[in-house]
Parts: sequence; structure tokens; C-alpha cells
Amino acid sequence: MKISTKGRYALRVMADLATTDPDNYISIKSISKRLNISDKYLEQLISCLNKSGLVKSTRGAQGGYKLTKKPSEYTVGVILRSMEGSLAPVSCLEDEENQCPHCSDCISLYVWEQIYDAINNVVDKITLQDIIDQTKNTSDPSIC
Repeated sequence: MKISTKGRYALRVMADLATTDPDNYISIKSISKRLNISDKYLEQLISCLNKSGLVKSTRGAQGGYKLTKKPSEYTVGVILRSMEGSLAPVSCLEDEENQCPHCSDCISLYVWEQIYDAINNVVDKITLQDIIDQTKNTSDPSIC
């Protein structure tokens, strides 16, 4: 499983918004400049985040975007899934119930389930607040 640029950049955008004043809306131009992401691509990302209810927007001179909740209430998993969909390493694990006709005799299913569980355990444990706190403790606070 590989996280796309869309997922990685969405995490960067959310972390950026998490480090700004929660009472103010932040413009796309401002975010774009700080993160070195084009306005057009950023608009696509923000649109998905907005539709998922992770950010809210307002129009006008003081318009822009901000988080809908506290940074500690967002997990990396929620953000990535809003952009990527399922984080399953194989398609047969994407649905709640495995639809694969070979799942009952699949010799590798155990491996894929363990990988999927490990991914979910990590991304559902780390919050935006954890990321912010971690970057405060490093000499290079940039987020890849």
C-alpha cells in the first residue's frame, strides 16, 4: 500500500491549519505559500477535506479555511481515509466483510490481515496534536 500525494499533502494541510489560530480562517494563498503547494491543487485537496467535514470554510475578505475540531480530535487515519478511501493492502479487505470467493482457503490472507491491522493501529493512534508536538521536538519541523 502506498499513500498518494493527495493523502500526504492533505495531512500537511491539516497539520498547517492545526498550527494556526483556531479562531481565524486561513486563505488558500497563505497555505499554498507556506507549504509550497499550487493554489489549484490545494483547492482540490481542501474541497475533499471540506466535503468530509474535516475543515470548514467562509467566503469574503477574511475568508478561508479552518479545522472543525481540535487537533487532538483528528487522527491520521481519518485524514488519510478521507483522501485515499480504504487503507487496505489488498482489495479483498476493503469491504467490511471479505467478498473474495477464495478467502476461506487463502493461504496469504492472514498476512494481509496482519498488515492491515498494523496500518490501522498506527494511523488511528496518531493525532494532529501528536504531529505538532513531535515537530516541536525536532530541529527540522517540515512535514514531508
